[in-house]
Amino acid sequence: NSVSRVVELVVEAWNTHSTDPPMLAMGHSYGGTVLAAALDRLRPQSVVFIDSPFTKRGGWDPSVVRAEYARSKAARTADGLRERRPFYSERDIEVESRAAEQFDVETAVALAVSDGGDWTPSAPPRSLMVRPSPSDYITDDIAEDLRRRGIEVRDIPGAEHSVWYSHFEDFIAAIDDRY
Repeated sequence: NSVSRVVELVVEAWNTHSTDPPMLAMGHSYGGTVLAAALDRLRPQSVVFIDSPFTKRGGWDPSVVRAEYARSKAARTADGLRERRPFYSERDIEVESRAAEQFDVETAVALAVSDGGDWTPSAPPRSLMVRPSPSDYITDDIAEDLRRRGIEVRDIPGAEHSVWYSHFEDFIAAIDDRY
């Protein structure tokens, strides 16, 4: 359950269905980390990362992260989301709470305790990072570094980590004109 193992699985899955590089690859959060690590093997024409950290500390204490992930999952009920995210639509609440029901705490723990690394793309294909503003993962300093590397960064003010909830039109607008 390391980034390299997930990259292997993603590349294998893609190659099972196509011999051509993807026209567009998108990754959110950890999925964007995996995508960044797989770029040289997938060779997509365009890439969209959504609030994706490219570095991972690794080596977390399993009991600490298990408790945190379990607490986060438990809070993502419909009632909890209505309380903490009053700007979510009822559909957003339904979808996110159902997604939380499927969230596997032990898989997340395994990823957190696995080795860390840095998968920041150095010469990415046509790339875009969409981030909420503010972002817990892509700080202004990180955003500036990404711009220097040739990755366009677009902000969605007031959005949360899953930017499409409550800001769907802004999210689509951020990716629609070029990707």
